[in-house]
Amino acid sequence: MKANFKNESQQEMTQAETIVFTSPISDFTPNEHMGIEQITLNEENTQIDFVYISPKDYKNGGWIQMDAYCFIRPVGSEIRYKMIQAINIPITPNKYHFKRSGQVLRFSLLFPALPKEVKAIDFIEKHAEGTYFNFFNIALQHNEPTLIRIVNEN
Repeated sequence: MKANFKNESQQEMTQAETIVFTSPISDFTPNEHMGIEQITLNEENTQIDFVYISPKDYKNGGWIQMDAYCFIRPVGSEIRYKMIQAINIPITPNKYHFKRSGQVLRFSLLFPALPKEVKAIDFIEKHAEGTYFNFFNIALQHNEPTLIRIVNEN
């Protein structure tokens, strides 16, 4: 009986140390097709949950991938927290090919835990010319959901 009580207490403590920020906003978003649904912080890692809607520019929706060397950093810092794991998105050179435009892909990236005092982060897929998924000054706070939509180009 005591063992069960102790396990329940440990689970409650772990859950209390997890913070989830829903619909975080940033000063710069790479395009209107991608957004961050939530960021989960705990003592073990930082998880960023993304959503991507394939653009109408491509009849089949195109493709998506993530650079293996992507990272997060506290705003104003040069400390890089490199990606530990990608969930539901291929790492370069592999690609996820959409079947049609307007298709939704949700994926998550795991990074090391951030210090508790961090209030905003940058997510950098790659510092280079091109169409990389870079978000700057992502506020670690709750916000109203932001609609991610495809602009009707016709």
